[in-house]
Amino acid sequence: MSTHVAATESNTNGQLLRNRFFQTVLLSNVLLQIGIWVRNFAILLYVTDKTGDDPIAVSLISVAEFAPIFVFSFIGGTFADRWRPKLTMIWCDILSAVSVFVVLLTIMFETWEAVYFATFVSAILSQFSQPSVMKLFKQHIPPAQLQSAMAIFQTLVAIFMVLGPSLGVIVYNNFDIHVSIAVMGVAFLLSALVLVRLPKDAPVEKVDAKERHLRREIAEGFRYVWRSPVLRTLCGVFALAGLAVGIMQTLGLFIVTERLGKPKEFLQFMLMINGIAMLIGGASVMLVAKKLSPQKMLAIGMLAGALCSVGIGYSTNVMLTLVLQFASGLFFPIIQVAISTMMLQWSEESIVGRVNGVLSPMFVGMMVVTMAAAGPIKTVLPLVTIYSIAGGLMFLGMLLLLPIFKYKAPEHASKQPSPSGMSVH
Repeated sequence: MSTHVAATESNTNGQLLRNRFFQTVLLSNVLLQIGIWVRNFAILLYVTDKTGDDPIAVSLISVAEFAPIFVFSFIGGTFADRWRPKLTMIWCDILSAVSVFVVLLTIMFETWEAVYFATFVSAILSQFSQPSVMKLFKQHIPPAQLQSAMAIFQTLVAIFMVLGPSLGVIVYNNFDIHVSIAVMGVAFLLSALVLVRLPKDAPVEKVDAKERHLRREIAEGFRYVWRSPVLRTLCGVFALAGLAVGIMQTLGLFIVTERLGKPKEFLQFMLMINGIAMLIGGASVMLVAKKLSPQKMLAIGMLAGALCSVGIGYSTNVMLTLVLQFASGLFFPIIQVAISTMMLQWSEESIVGRVNGVLSPMFVGMMVVTMAAAGPIKTVLPLVTIYSIAGGLMFLGMLLLLPIFKYKAPEHASKQPSPSGMSVH
């Protein structure tokens, strides 16, 4: 029996990797990851060099990256449902490349502050491009293969979490900011060129102009999420996970210096362990994706995250902390894959963009809240207590999922028609 299941899973993954649409989006994402990681670290190192490690200047990079999510996520998701997704993605990559080359010109004239503009514009355009990707996944990936597709993408993200920082540092240290920015622009342009291979967009259904009211369409997205018990629960889980992750991301340095008694440089080893674990977890999640519902996968990931958070807070042993850090990274892809799968399975194709626009800011928004509050909280609470609170938030998120275990993907997911241009070869 197990041999038959393994053979079936292998055949499913083989079909997925031969899917022209999936091949194209995967290659495009590789190019985008190269551009993004070179951007993140080259700009970070450039700003620290220019400002003498000014913490305010460095923090503005994060502001430029995350602020657009609050402003443009709802709008981007709405327009992704209106526009043709293939053209939207291509134009977003082209405009990102143009903005990067504009920044390159300004830096050549010694206006270094323009590097913030590259991050800001790229972050805005991603709020239009990302929902379009989700919409195309809904169109071109059979429901039975969605979790496997999400797992492969999570593996790719994990690979770049391990390799990306080194790539950015190498490019910047061996060349300079001008070459680094040029690499970003070329990567975005190549991604746009690769996306031309995507199947032709389906005709957009024409709606009367009176009905195409932006605020009304955004409100429809909120109502759609609120009416679905699964999506409504997912919204709460997103918020709780964001609160917990924001605490752990911000205070990891103090775990190293205060709980482990190590120099701050030791943090890079913890992050490397976490990245390697995410790579393994992303590959392993494909093995369990067919055996468990996404709700149960998400609950397992949240429970593991809760236990690891409390354990890391209490631990003063280096080896134990590294093991817990590894375990946390191992289960994080399960959370990401399960959330993406649930979002796609419980959303109709016509509203995928708006659902993504409603849910995504919940995680990032709450994460930024606790990132901003973590410093002041640490002045009044010990690390053990703070990490226990983060673990409690993850555990509460797991409890929220228990009532929706009984739900199965709706009919619009299981009866999705086979799209054109999806031949397996």
